[in-house]
Amino acid sequence: MRTVGSIVALAAAVVLIASCGVAPQQWQPIDAATASSTSSGATSAAVQETSPADARAGDLSSGSDAGTSSYSVSPSTPDSASGSPNMTLFSSLAPTATDTPRANPPAASSVVPATEIARVLGTLAVKGRAPKTGYTRAQFGPAWSDDVTVDGGHNGCDTRNDILRRDLTGLAIKADTGGCTVLTGTLHDAYTGKTIAFTRGQATSGAVQIDHVVALLDAWQKGAQQLSAAQRQNMANDPLNLQAVDGPTNEQKGAGDAATWLPPNKAYRCTYVSRQIEVKAKYHLWVTQAEKDAILRVLATCGAGVPSTAAVSSVSSKPPMTTFAAKPPTGTLNPPASTAKPPVSTVKPPMTTSAAKPPSTTAAPKPVGCHPLSSAGNCYKPGQLCAKRDHGVTGVAGSGKAIKCVDGNGTWRWVAA
Repeated sequence: MRTVGSIVALAAAVVLIASCGVAPQQWQPIDAATASSTSSGATSAAVQETSPADARAGDLSSGSDAGTSSYSVSPSTPDSASGSPNMTLFSSLAPTATDTPRANPPAASSVVPATEIARVLGTLAVKGRAPKTGYTRAQFGPAWSDDVTVDGGHNGCDTRNDILRRDLTGLAIKADTGGCTVLTGTLHDAYTGKTIAFTRGQATSGAVQIDHVVALLDAWQKGAQQLSAAQRQNMANDPLNLQAVDGPTNEQKGAGDAATWLPPNKAYRCTYVSRQIEVKAKYHLWVTQAEKDAILRVLATCGAGVPSTAAVSSVSSKPPMTTFAAKPPTGTLNPPASTAKPPVSTVKPPMTTSAAKPPSTTAAPKPVGCHPLSSAGNCYKPGQLCAKRDHGVTGVAGSGKAIKCVDGNGTWRWVAA
């Protein structure tokens, strides 16, 4: 009976399993090795994920150097020691069939650990500064060219205005420029901490200048000579390497590297040197030993981390047309121009009062007895040229003596009669 009862119980269990649709083997426990492998695979996939925006930031050209030196941050894989997002440098950014657009960058990438920035610095070659031989601004292409493959290229607007629109607030955009040209705005300058009012104009535009974070001459002396012309032009117009700043401060910087110049605003220095490192890694440039030492000193003051460069490496996050609503203010520029005309026209009456001629005609009182008079109302003297109307005329000189206008070989002169 005990055997029959066991058989019945077993049959009931099989029926229960079948009714749940679960295969018996699915109930088997997963061993520790399998669990570790599964977790590792998920983590690896997360670390390798790269957004399209990152791919655009890493594109140097259509050649073999495209898609290098870009940070790829995964919010789902915190570092076990620091709890900060893992970061990979020089990740492959070639598009794949699984790439999908990402509307917003992961929030976890907003701060990069200073230790990670130092690690990337350690990947840069350390060499001496090469000679300036052959350097001209033209080696980096036309200034502010839109003909580039970095972010903002071929958007129909020059790079300078792209950066002004990115870095300034309270913009007024010039009408009929496709939302491109900035007329006015306010810069909260990262280099000095000052607030600067920008007004477009020959005498005023210089108040806000666009700085190459890694100066072009510095780049030329540290590896850019080996880049192609297209890569150099990309570097000169890459939003990652550009910052709208106080004009005089930019001129003080010149072509200095971190060993010779740092922003006066110490709160921005960590971000500044991290951008220099990222630009140099992206374009395969080197650093000098003095420059590396200076950067490490700055990084030692950066505490938990440095703000990510994601916000500055793109201008497409602020489409030109989003600021086009500023057109009404630009329209108000016309009335002052038109109202300026009346004052101009009021200047004309004084000009017409060149009736100052009557005083000149009366300035020389008509001498008694002399005639004819010159056009200025003066008496003639012997030897002076006479007017055509007086040819052959006899008159009286200022001395009271008679004179006559005679032809002297084609030249008519007054002579004593």
